[in-house]
Amino acid sequence: MNEIETRYIDGSYLAENKDWDRRDAPWKAAHVHSILLDNKINPISMCDVGCGSGDVLMHLRKSYPDTALYGYDISPQAALFWGQHNKELGIEFQLGNFHEINRIKYDVLLMLDVFEHVRDPFSFLEHSRQHAIHFVFHIPLDLSAGTIIRSYPLTNVRKKVGHLHYYTKDLALSTLRDVGYEVLEWRYTGASLNSPNRSLKQQLASLPRRLAYTVNKDFGVRLLGGETLLVLARPLS
Repeated sequence: MNEIETRYIDGSYLAENKDWDRRDAPWKAAHVHSILLDNKINPISMCDVGCGSGDVLMHLRKSYPDTALYGYDISPQAALFWGQHNKELGIEFQLGNFHEINRIKYDVLLMLDVFEHVRDPFSFLEHSRQHAIHFVFHIPLDLSAGTIIRSYPLTNVRKKVGHLHYYTKDLALSTLRDVGYEVLEWRYTGASLNSPNRSLKQQLASLPRRLAYTVNKDFGVRLLGGETLLVLARPLS
């Protein structure tokens, strides 16, 4: 276990994120369901890698009552949240390294706010390709002109939530393509305008962002940030 991963094992991450961002779970689940529905993907099996509290799977159960749902995470603190979901909703959770212990190929594999946390995202994404037919990624777009000029937002997400790598939309999509994924669809989520877990500063920034997005969405995101990216992809053969 390296020092970067230790924060998820020794309780440091939970100390900085008391509820494991559970308030965002219904919002993320709705976006996952929407992109799968729009692309006519009705999975028999679905796995959430880096599932945290498991709440996203809990909310997805409402849309996928007959789908086999699985969650993996390396954090013992995250596992403390799993009991109710497991017993009442039939979701199977595993504590440990997904690439080492998984033996199933899934119809859909979710990575929601995951690969920006790992030491080597390229190897991580390459090793993941064999484990599913379709992938849904949710990627924070931390890099913008505003965050680079102020610097603090980048160091803050590094300290508080453990982001080791920072992306724009184009960098995120290029990373996926470079390691062997075909991007089937991408969309902005409107995170700074409608996610439930916004800080007061994010709420105050909503108006200038809304105006910039109206003029040109890509330019507004590169200038003021505040967005996340949802991507549906599949491995290249």
